[in-house]
Amino acid sequence: MTGLFDISGKTILVTGGATGLGRMMAEGLVRAGADVLVTSRNADAAGDAAREMSAWGRCEGIGANLSSAEAATALAAEVKARRKQLHVLVNNAGRTWGAPLESFPDSAWNSVMTVNVQAPFTLVRDLLPLLREGATEADPARVLNVGSMAGMVVERINAYSYAASKAAIHHLSKVMAADLAGDNVAVNTIAPGYFPTRMMAHIRDDDEKLAELAGRVPLGRVGHPDDIAGLCVFLASRASAYMTGALIPVDGGLSGCR
Repeated sequence: MTGLFDISGKTILVTGGATGLGRMMAEGLVRAGADVLVTSRNADAAGDAAREMSAWGRCEGIGANLSSAEAATALAAEVKARRKQLHVLVNNAGRTWGAPLESFPDSAWNSVMTVNVQAPFTLVRDLLPLLREGATEADPARVLNVGSMAGMVVERINAYSYAASKAAIHHLSKVMAADLAGDNVAVNTIAPGYFPTRMMAHIRDDDEKLAELAGRVPLGRVGHPDDIAGLCVFLASRASAYMTGALIPVDGGLSGCR
C-alpha cells in the first residue's frame, strides 16, 4: 500500500511554485521524494525557494513570467533542456484582478486569461513529448491544472476575469483529458477554496474577518498547506492512475455542501 502513493524519483514541474499554493504543493512533492522544478516570475525568488526546499530533497528554480504564449514556449524549451521526461505538470501559476463591476477595466481580461488559461494549454502542448516519455499504461503521466472554487460557485469577490478564467480551465481540462487519454496522460483539476496566501492578504491579518470566513466553511477553517499538498501527492501517484477528467474541490465543503 505504501508503494501505491510513492512518487519518489518522479520529475514534476510546478509553475508558480515559489510562493503561495504553488509553494505548498511543491514542498509537499519534494518532501515525498519527487524531483521538482519550480517557476516564478522572479528568477531570484525561484532560486531562493528551490534552495530552501532542497533541504528536503531535489528542487530547482526557473525564472518564467507566463504572461504570454511565447514565455510558456520558452519555459517548455528550458525544461526540455534540463530533463528528458516529465511525469507530472502542475499548472499553478495564476493571476487575478479585483474591482467593482462599474470600474472593472478591459485590460484585466487579456492578462488574466493568458496566464490562467492560455499558458497552461501551451505548456501541455509543448511539453507533451516529455509527458509521453514519462507515461506508462500502469502509471500515466499527469497534468494537474489548478482551478478555483470561484470557477464553480459564485463568490462575491469582484474578480470577474479570474472567475471566468477558472471556469474555463475547468472545462479545458476535461477536453484535454479526453484528447490525451490515448497517450496515457491523465488530466485532472484541483479547485482550491480559501488558503492563507497573498490573495487572502486583506483577510489573513484581520482576526474578525478571518473568523467570519471560517464560519462560512462547513469544516470551520481555511485550508492548511498539508490539505493541498496531500491531494497533489495523491494525484501524482499511482493511486490515482485510473482518474482523468476529474474536478476535485479542496475547499472545506464550501462548494459541495451548498
